[in-house]
Amino acid sequence: MSPTLADEIRSRLGELSPAERKVARVLLAGYPAAVFETVATIAERAGVSAPTVLRCASRLGYKGFPDLQAALRSELDARNASPITLYTAAETSERETTALRSSVGTPLGERSALVQQAVSQTFDEVAQHEFEEAVSLLGDPKRRVHLAGGRFTHLLAEYLGLHLMQFRDQVSLLPHRDVERTSFLTQLARRDVTVLFDYRRYETDKTLIAELARERGGKVIVFTDPWLSPAAAHADVVLITQVSSDSPYDSLTPALAVVESLVAEVLNRIGSDGHERMKQAERVARRTGLL
Repeated sequence: MSPTLADEIRSRLGELSPAERKVARVLLAGYPAAVFETVATIAERAGVSAPTVLRCASRLGYKGFPDLQAALRSELDARNASPITLYTAAETSERETTALRSSVGTPLGERSALVQQAVSQTFDEVAQHEFEEAVSLLGDPKRRVHLAGGRFTHLLAEYLGLHLMQFRDQVSLLPHRDVERTSFLTQLARRDVTVLFDYRRYETDKTLIAELARERGGKVIVFTDPWLSPAAAHADVVLITQVSSDSPYDSLTPALAVVESLVAEVLNRIGSDGHERMKQAERVARRTGLL
């Protein structure tokens, strides 16, 4: 999977001048919408001159700012892809699929190779400081943790939440019913950590929840794909996972692998208190016939 424009900007930050970095940060902070602003508007927000915005685009490898915007439009076509469009794209790449299958022998071998590649790329690309910050936030017993996902990714939110509940207190999942959800969101506070899973096609409520959590002074962790959920603009930590697949559906296997790594590291961070919490939970479960 090709790197996104946001990936390119982040990777080139060290090559930019201080003024150009201000432009890059404005683009990243409001990504992707900020890229479609006028040069004058971006310059005003960054506190630089219009020529500086143009130089930034050139330094990033584009002929001009319109060329940079055109690259983002192409990216957004992929970002908004539905299972139907992905199915069509899969049909057009049948020759590549056949070649891969012949190299690995079987359809199962082909899928194994794709999954391994996606997981490996995800672990190579997840920023270490982002991962460590997520561990620190989720491992802080003074913070409440709230989790929410989307159509399919609610399964990942529940998976992470159920693991955290076994070795730490104050972990909850976003309720489904309107009254309960409203009450839940009303109580978001400064010491809370909100974990959101939002993959293409993105869901507006995830962005609104992230925005609300930040307004209350809390921390936000967002799991998303390489095209970046709009919720990422309000996040303290963004964990990007690959979704490469040969089916009409994005693969969540790399995301699950990162979730399991996160669970292991959070438990290590909590240490003996986490182990004691697990023992207490097991005693209660046995006593009440739940285990």
